[in-house]
Amino acid sequence: MAVLSVGVAMSGGVDSTMAASLLQEQGHDVHGFFMLLPLANLEVQRQRVREVADRLSIPLTEVDLRQSFAEQVIGYFNRSYRAGLTPNPCIHCNRSVKFGLLADTMRHQDLERIATGHYARVQSVGDRCFVARGSDRTKDQSYFLARLAADQVNTLLFPLGDWTKQQVYARAAALGFHFSGEESQDVCFLSQGLAAFLSEQGIGDLCGPVVTADGRQIGEHRGVWHYTIGQRRGLGLPDVTPWYVVGLDGPGNRVIVGKQDDLFATRCTVHALRWTHQPPALPWRGLVQLRSRHTPAMAALAPSGPEQWSLVFDTPQRAITPGQFAVCYEHDRVVGSAVIGTGADLEERT
Repeated sequence: MAVLSVGVAMSGGVDSTMAASLLQEQGHDVHGFFMLLPLANLEVQRQRVREVADRLSIPLTEVDLRQSFAEQVIGYFNRSYRAGLTPNPCIHCNRSVKFGLLADTMRHQDLERIATGHYARVQSVGDRCFVARGSDRTKDQSYFLARLAADQVNTLLFPLGDWTKQQVYARAAALGFHFSGEESQDVCFLSQGLAAFLSEQGIGDLCGPVVTADGRQIGEHRGVWHYTIGQRRGLGLPDVTPWYVVGLDGPGNRVIVGKQDDLFATRCTVHALRWTHQPPALPWRGLVQLRSRHTPAMAALAPSGPEQWSLVFDTPQRAITPGQFAVCYEHDRVVGSAVIGTGADLEERT
C-alpha cells in the first residue's frame, strides 16, 4: 500500500483514536484535526483530544467551526422543529461541516485522504466510489453519510469499516487506552436534552390542540416540537387502546393522533432527491432505509410532481417521519437519498 498523508477528524473518543492508530500502523503520515463546535463540554473534549494526539505522537490542528456549525446545523435543526418536522442534524453536519468545511481545511494543507472513525466502508465500482455499510451491522453508520457527494466520497478512508465495536475496544485496551465504554451522544449539542436546548434557542411552549385524523380535538399539547411520529408516552390520553402521534402540523400547531394501525403506510412523498452519481432511470427500485435503526425495505421511487417523488413500499412501514431521510441502497452501497415529507423551504442549503 502506498504511503498517504491523511487528515483524521478526531474527537478524543475511542473510534477516532483507533482510526488514527490503525492508519499509523499501516505506515501513513497521520495528522489529527479537531473541530471547535459550540458544545457545552468543548474544553473537556479539547483536552482529551490533545492527550490522544500526544500519545500517538501526531500533529493536531484545531479548526474553529463554531459559527458555521451554529448557522448551518443548529439553524437547520431549529427551523425544522418549528415547522413540525423531525430533523437529522448528523446527516446535515456530515455533508456541510465535517466532510465539507473541515475537509476543505485538510485539503488546503495538501493532505491526500480524509479519514474518520465511522463504521462504514468505501466501495469502488469501476471508476466510481460509494459509501457502503460497515461490517458491524449493529454499528453501521452509512445512513448518516448518505448525503455526501461523489467528490467527497472519492477521498475518504474509514479504517474501522471492517471492525466490530468490541474489536475496537479490545485494540484500545491493548494499546493502553482506557475508554469508559459509553457511546457518544447521537446529537452532540443536546447534552441537556431536547426540551432544554430548544428553550435556550427561544423555542418555548406553545399550546395547541391534540386532534384525531378526522379533526376531533381530544386533548392539548405544549408545542409540536415536544413530539415525534410514533410517540406513545406523554400524551395524557387515556383510552382502551393506546394513542400514538401519527402526524405533526407545524403551521397549524396541531398534534395528530391515531391508533397503532394508523402508524403504518406503504407510501410517502420525498423531495431534495440526490444521487451519489449519475441519476438512474426512473422508476428506481431497491432497498430504502427511513431512519438510522430502520430495517431497510424494498420500495419503488418515481416522480410525482415538480421536484417531488413518491416512494411506494412493498410492505407497510411504521412511523414514516417527515424531515427524516430516505436513503437508497443497492446491495450495501448508498446510491441516493431524499428528505421525507413536505417542507421544501427547509432543504439543506449547501
